[in-house]
Amino acid sequence: MIPAGVLVVAYLIGSIPFSFLVVKLTTGAATRQVGSRNVGATNVARSFGKLPGVIALILDIAKGYAAVAIAEWVTGSSQWPLQIGGDASPIHSRAFWVSLCGLIAVLAHVFPIWLRFHGGKGVATATGAFLALDPLAVAAGAIVFLIVLISSRFVSLASITAAASIPLFLRFLTHAPFWTIIISIVIAIVIIVKHHSNIARLAQGSERRMGERKE
Repeated sequence: MIPAGVLVVAYLIGSIPFSFLVVKLTTGAATRQVGSRNVGATNVARSFGKLPGVIALILDIAKGYAAVAIAEWVTGSSQWPLQIGGDASPIHSRAFWVSLCGLIAVLAHVFPIWLRFHGGKGVATATGAFLALDPLAVAAGAIVFLIVLISSRFVSLASITAAASIPLFLRFLTHAPFWTIIISIVIAIVIIVKHHSNIARLAQGSERRMGERKE
């Protein structure tokens, strides 16, 4: 039951709707009824101010980090029931279980049980998960994010590009374990798919730039 339990814990941690809770506790408003109606730190910052947005961002990052950190601790303990070997078999790969918990946390943020499975886009939670998995790859991805953001001023485009770059950095920069790379690709796909409306607006030229007010 321990492998199933660690996945459940990862989901419960990832599904905590911090952006929703921060706004609800500080203003009494509902995040899903203002701005882009997205339960994420970007919408919180745009609609309720930078401070609530930063708090929500930090907490969303923290829950992704926590899910992976707990998985690393559990899979490394003597109580872990599965024999740990190389990366050939996912069942016996520690990297697989730890990375899978990161993916589960991201999916939990996107589909939280507490908000009837309508959550955010997973960028901050994925950042926290990747930070626990491989800080150097995250640092490289952050540079990509900043370059795209500064040059285009599109937060969505910067997020998509950075998410897509992480698997490449894991493979060619840090030489991460096989299953970490594979699951990072799945996480990147989830984030890109969740940005489908942003991608459509980017193609139409109607996506809002950073600092631009809604007309």
